[in-house]
Amino acid sequence: MRARLAVIGGSGLYRLQGARLLEEVEVPTPFGLPSDLISLVEIGGRPVAFLPRHGRGHRLLPTELPVRANIWALKSLGVEQIISVSAVGSLQESMRPGDFVLCDQLIDRTRRRQASFFGDGVVGHVSFAEPYCPGMRAEMAPVLKDSGRPCHARGCLVCMEGPQFSSRAESALHRRWGAELIGMTSLPEAKLAREAEICLALVAMVTDYDCWREAGEEVSMELVLRTMSENTRAIQELLPALIERLASRGDCSCRHAAANAIVTDPALIPYQTRRRLALLYGKYWEKP
Repeated sequence: MRARLAVIGGSGLYRLQGARLLEEVEVPTPFGLPSDLISLVEIGGRPVAFLPRHGRGHRLLPTELPVRANIWALKSLGVEQIISVSAVGSLQESMRPGDFVLCDQLIDRTRRRQASFFGDGVVGHVSFAEPYCPGMRAEMAPVLKDSGRPCHARGCLVCMEGPQFSSRAESALHRRWGAELIGMTSLPEAKLAREAEICLALVAMVTDYDCWREAGEEVSMELVLRTMSENTRAIQELLPALIERLASRGDCSCRHAAANAIVTDPALIPYQTRRRLALLYGKYWEKP
């Protein structure tokens, strides 16, 4: 079974409540197994693939996530659009715990992650000026606005390595950069989705104020979990409307991101690399 739309669930979102389960599939990939079984469910009469980013039971650290396997597996199921859901901290007073943010920009502060499908004999460079699909964001913004809950149509997110939360000095630095949010899982997910020519939009759910407010309490899992439960309930309620809006989207530049990105002569790409990446780029290598 195939699905054109997928949801990647972040912290607290391990199942889609109310969705009719059609099938659970294990998808082997050239990069190992994904974070968990992928659930193919029906929402509003439409097939949707769901993958819990950290695995059910929250077993994987942000650095341990098999992101290349996750994206490759979703691509193999026919996914063209991904709604990514992630718990984040706020770096600005205006973005309060409980708010939803439809992010538009990213700053990469990760260090130990496989951030590209390219390499091993093939060189490619995709555009990443707009990390999140503008077309998806335009469709999703009215749904969030009409929900009646606090939401923001844009926001710049810093992705840190983790798993520790920020120091006060780091939090102050990120604020001086003009960033609004801090999280641990938005990268390399967004980069790999772009390389795989899949549209992706991030719904960031604010759980805390990071640690920059010295008069406030420090970030703790108790504080995060307190807000996460309500955020998860709210996003579950919004997903059917979001999926309905996205279902009618046509073609998008994200789905052709690698058309002119590969600079290596196809005749020189090693056989094993060609096999591993044929799902993603074979259509370009096979051109006469």
